[in-house]
Amino acid sequence: MKKKIVLFILALLPVFAVAQYDKMLEAMDDEMESLENGKLVLRFINAENGNPVEGASVDIEGVGEYTSDMQGKVLIEPPEDKKYAFHFTKEGFIPATYQFEVVAGTIFDNRFSVSPVIDFGALRVVLDWGKSPADLDLHLVKEGDYHISYQNMHISKDGTAKLDRDDLKGFGPETITVKSIDNSATYTCYIKNFSNKNAPKSRALSKSKAGVQVYGNNQLLKSYSIPVEKKGTTWMVFTIVNGKIADKNEVGNAY
Repeated sequence: MKKKIVLFILALLPVFAVAQYDKMLEAMDDEMESLENGKLVLRFINAENGNPVEGASVDIEGVGEYTSDMQGKVLIEPPEDKKYAFHFTKEGFIPATYQFEVVAGTIFDNRFSVSPVIDFGALRVVLDWGKSPADLDLHLVKEGDYHISYQNMHISKDGTAKLDRDDLKGFGPETITVKSIDNSATYTCYIKNFSNKNAPKSRALSKSKAGVQVYGNNQLLKSYSIPVEKKGTTWMVFTIVNGKIADKNEVGNAY
């Protein structure tokens, strides 16, 4: 059965972009492994370049300890339905504690974009989401200075902030890194639903399963999940004022 599905997808290759095809294979592989092996899949991705993270240690509370394979995957026996915290470690990456939820024997979100280490004083913002909408965009604005995003500036004029990775085909990650935060400046971070930018009453962004991770001082500082069942094309995530992160976490049409 799996071979037939692979052949079918191969026949459609001229229609799909390579990146989209790769993600289709990943989703299919996870589903097939769940069916064939009776195991659930966690997938770890480098937030800076989108590559799989091999050889990471993953310690799931109450479940066990695992090591990611060359595809960045960890296979686990299906635990009972609930939320699970786990600790991720790998040399050259920021150690952090994340969580996943098992619902009806499946993992609600199984992809985790993890961050390589960054310089002291730097800040990294990482956006992940589901397969749709295809194109969400991460924006970081330093008031009176720069606006980093795919549509605006990919790197600031002074080189202190840049868009590390953009994604046009769903899932992410999209990543922005700032080498140093100006404590006298005001920063705003928000997400735009570019796929539905002309539909202010759409709930597509709110249904995207989007999440934002904020890293600084080589630790995970903040984790945000998008509010559900809200209309709008913009997710206002946080601001930074006087060097301190202020939560916003609102969906609307502000920008």
